[in-house]
Amino acid sequence: MFADDDPRLSQLLEGIVRLASGDLQSRIEVSPARDELDAIIMGTNLLAEDLQIIYEELEQRVEDRTQLLHEAHREMQKMAMQDPLTGLANRSALLAALKSTQDHDGASQPVILLLDLDAFKSINDSLGHAAGDQVLTTVARRIRGAVRSTDVVARLGGDEFAIVMPATGADQAAVVGQRVLAALKEPIELPDRTIRCGASLGLSVGEPGRSPDDLLMEADVAMYASKAEGQNRLHVFEPGLLLVRRLRSQLLDDLRTAVKGEGLVLHYQPVVELDTGRIEGMEALVRWQHPTRGLIMPDEFIPLAEDAGLISELGLWVLTTAVHQLRRWVDDALVDSSFSVRINISATDLQSLQFIEDVRGVLKETGVRPEQVVLELTEVAIVRGNELDRYSLGGLRGLGVGIEIDDFGTGYSSISYLRRLPVDRVKVDRSLIEGLGTDPSQPALVAAVLQLVRACGLEAVWEGVETAEQAEHLRKLGCLSAQGYYFSKPVPPEQVPGLLAGSPARSNSA
Repeated sequence: MFADDDPRLSQLLEGIVRLASGDLQSRIEVSPARDELDAIIMGTNLLAEDLQIIYEELEQRVEDRTQLLHEAHREMQKMAMQDPLTGLANRSALLAALKSTQDHDGASQPVILLLDLDAFKSINDSLGHAAGDQVLTTVARRIRGAVRSTDVVARLGGDEFAIVMPATGADQAAVVGQRVLAALKEPIELPDRTIRCGASLGLSVGEPGRSPDDLLMEADVAMYASKAEGQNRLHVFEPGLLLVRRLRSQLLDDLRTAVKGEGLVLHYQPVVELDTGRIEGMEALVRWQHPTRGLIMPDEFIPLAEDAGLISELGLWVLTTAVHQLRRWVDDALVDSSFSVRINISATDLQSLQFIEDVRGVLKETGVRPEQVVLELTEVAIVRGNELDRYSLGGLRGLGVGIEIDDFGTGYSSISYLRRLPVDRVKVDRSLIEGLGTDPSQPALVAAVLQLVRACGLEAVWEGVETAEQAEHLRKLGCLSAQGYYFSKPVPPEQVPGLLAGSPARSNSA
């Protein structure tokens, strides 16, 4: 037994109390006696050491986990403010930077530049999204390299970018903007081709009391003014542009109504057999009969439809209306089974598998022979198409409809592709016959193009014929079909019977 007056008892009790209170560094002194009480004291000290080690390990683990949580939180904040494709700031980060600049600079307000690529949609549609992503990352890198280190560059989505320039005057910002445009005019190298992709820029200068959203909207208005002026332009916002924006917005609303209602009309331009003058088909050309502005040509509203995502709906209306019109002409015995209607389709249509079903549906609904329907695509869309485009073209050919390359010869060297493309004919662009009859070298060029086309097993339609002399030159060179104002301008459907009545007698093949 231990003596009641042994001081080690009180030391042991005090040590246990300290340990219990969390003082794990506390130790109880061991006496020289090395008796049973000392053994208990030593055991208590060992327990304290074990508890201290466990506690320190636990503390380190908590510290490590806390650090990981902080890093994850910072990464989440970064992701929430960063565009994942390009690594640039996103819209939220841009608006935050714009607001911060306005708050801190006081009298010296920021400038915002809004940028939209001029040709990105056709690149994405024809080359595919992987190529589109590569273009976007290249564009992002070039913008970042053209601006100042203090500027914030963001991708707002799609092919739209923005630059916030703190405490900058309009003139200095315009200089940076022109530097950006120059960088983006340079060719972009993709794995199997080189492309060019310019941009349109809108510039808005901040004013006290203007919200970030207001500045972004004004830059957007200025950017659309740049697009209207042509490619690779920069436009500074001015209040008068808001009226233009409101008119465009109203026009877009009217177009949506027209596509869903009866505001659109088709006019038809004959395709003529040069040898006989016989009308062998009609090209369907869409027009918009606006309630207050009158007849609007497609050059004005097709880009609007593309921007608004209405182009597929518009294309379906044209397809359905034109094939139904052909059915009526057949029923009225105005045309026979060799007569065709030509319909322009967009690269967007080829990206939708539903389009094949739409064509199949309208053929079944009308009972029109598939070979009487010829679908026209631009040269760029059909030659640069991706796998889905080629699948769609194959599906359309499987239905039996004709496929024609429109605007052939407008700058893309595609002769080597013609043998492999699922097309029936090409429509040679009007620029290749402009000098026919006045330029002595032009007939040789036309003959060479015709020979190349025929060597690929195809036939050509020559568009843009405006004089009898041009038509005669083409006929003598052996060209079979042509189209142009010399034969007829596009006319509404009610005038087509008169044109057909003046055409040489058609065969009566059923």
